[in-house]
Amino acid sequence: MENPVIIFGANALGRAAKEIFENNEVVVYGFLDDNKSLHKSELDEVVVLGDTDDDGFLKLIGKKCEAFIAIDDIKLRKNLVNVLKEVRHVQAVNAIHKNSLISKRASIGHGNFIDFGSYVGPGSTIGSYCLINNNAIISGECILGDYVQVGIGSNINANVTIEDEVFIGSGVTIVSGVSVGRGARIGAGSVVIAPVKAGETIFGNPAQRVSK
Repeated sequence: MENPVIIFGANALGRAAKEIFENNEVVVYGFLDDNKSLHKSELDEVVVLGDTDDDGFLKLIGKKCEAFIAIDDIKLRKNLVNVLKEVRHVQAVNAIHKNSLISKRASIGHGNFIDFGSYVGPGSTIGSYCLINNNAIISGECILGDYVQVGIGSNINANVTIEDEVFIGSGVTIVSGVSVGRGARIGAGSVVIAPVKAGETIFGNPAQRVSK
């Protein structure tokens, strides 16, 4: 990546993304964040430039800068993705830690965050705007949709299908062949041995539906 990157989100995720980019020898131009109290301050020696809808900085994206969205709230993340696509006609770049391992036979979309020690196996497909935290394992021939969040140290076995907007907590194991429906939520430490329906929240070992 030749151009510097602007990070949307001056927060813990934004700081982690900044470190990934800098370790990959990519310059971080600055942060954009809607918390006005942060504006013009520095976060890890980089300035919080202004709001996420500041046209003065948005117009740089696609010309002089790339963009990365470091916001884990799906609704806000989607809104910013739409701004990039519809206003700037660009996709956000990936932030992939140099100490992760991505198979050359895996496929990865746009705007993903893949942290230290994570693994994506051969034949796997990762959608766009996913958050894959450190030491997560995504084995071979898995399918992850868009806006999927995978917690620290989770282990997704081979041939698992995870639809859009699924949240997977830290330390989760999903056994081979299981499918997880759109918008499902899996609690930390769970062991998933059966299909999960769309919108369901499950927890435990073995994971069971959490009653509302």
